[in-house]
Amino acid sequence: MNGQGQGYVVHEGCDHIFFIGFLGAGKSTLARNLGALFRRSFVDTDRLVERARGKSVCDIFAEDGQDCFRRDEAAVLRGLAERKSLLVSCGGGIVEGRESCRLMHQMGTIVFLDGDLEDSLRQIRHPELRPDFRCAKDAGELYRYRYPLYQREADLTLDIRNKTFDQVCSMAGALLWEEGLL
Repeated sequence: MNGQGQGYVVHEGCDHIFFIGFLGAGKSTLARNLGALFRRSFVDTDRLVERARGKSVCDIFAEDGQDCFRRDEAAVLRGLAERKSLLVSCGGGIVEGRESCRLMHQMGTIVFLDGDLEDSLRQIRHPELRPDFRCAKDAGELYRYRYPLYQREADLTLDIRNKTFDQVCSMAGALLWEEGLL
């Protein structure tokens, strides 16, 4: 960090904040809202992969497979290295890619939005657009598999259980401000 600029912390180098968590945790909405509040740009790794490949995440999974998608995810992250101060909403499975995890740690801070499976299932509006969501039973297995990966990669954890979105946004903003990240 090199001080203050117009009331905001100005960081040296790459200082992204990566939001990780299960499907429906609110990562994209949180990144967008915090970006508006703190005048920081936000990106969504799934949307960046879709733009780079010219097809949907579901089509990439179906036509090219998960391993290909994880390589695309890492490539997108490498492309963020030249940018500064992004709020990055990550796909729910990004923690399955070793290179992606390494890149996120190199480029910034990883925040785990820690919620319950039931809350996530309630938030998923279009399950047909989620390539790793086939049914509630499969989602439960996936949640149990990924949960320790989220915990392992997290620099900071935000418990979102039984919280409204406004509460989560306020808590996240306060935590990141206190940590000198916003």
